[in-house]
Amino acid sequence: MLDTRLPLPSAGRTFAARRRVRLSDTDRHGRLRLDAVARFLQDTAIDDVQETGWGIPEHLWFVRRIQLDVIAPFLDDREIELVTWCSGLAAIAAGRRWSVRGDRGGRIEVDSVWIHLGPDQRPSRIEDFSVYAEATGGRSVSTRLGLPDPPSGLERSPWPLRATDVDVHGHVNNAVYWQAVEHRLAGGAPDLRLPHRALLDYREPVDLADDVDVVDARDEGGRDVAFLVGDRVRAVARIEQL
Repeated sequence: MLDTRLPLPSAGRTFAARRRVRLSDTDRHGRLRLDAVARFLQDTAIDDVQETGWGIPEHLWFVRRIQLDVIAPFLDDREIELVTWCSGLAAIAAGRRWSVRGDRGGRIEVDSVWIHLGPDQRPSRIEDFSVYAEATGGRSVSTRLGLPDPPSGLERSPWPLRATDVDVHGHVNNAVYWQAVEHRLAGGAPDLRLPHRALLDYREPVDLADDVDVVDARDEGGRDVAFLVGDRVRAVARIEQL
């Protein structure tokens, strides 16, 4: 499990951004949705690496896993501040933290692991990462995935993809998976208007031409939502109440 308890680093680079919460970012209760949060996180990370030179076209970053601890859901907040920094390093991967605060008390702590690719879209060793390394405090990260496969025999529901779900890299964008999670949990349990933890493991990319099915399973601890293409699990999300 990722560590969302890490404090803001006392030394090293941090990057801050502000975002307004718009109508299209909220559900029918006015709560800031998980897919909107994911877009804000992604945009802030892109702005950060583009400023330091660790962004496209020379460097590509693909999220491997992410954990959002929604300590105080954003129910009435209309402006948020995001602060992000590097939380750990590996040979071809880096961790990224965000601390997200709202103007009405909302709070989310996020940790994640991203795979580093070169311009040929192949995993590439991270060299001379000094602009980010100090903030890690010497911590390392693992690319190992933590969420299990869903139980066999669950009912599968088609998840039709749209052209707008695919980004410039040719795959379904990270934030889109959270739309399916939001849809499956709408009006059910766990209640996203209460504090909760949301995890997502990205195993393999999903392309527009793929026929994707979604399955979900519930247990006493929470709810899992898995994305399958044929017999292969491409991604798994888990939501549990805090």
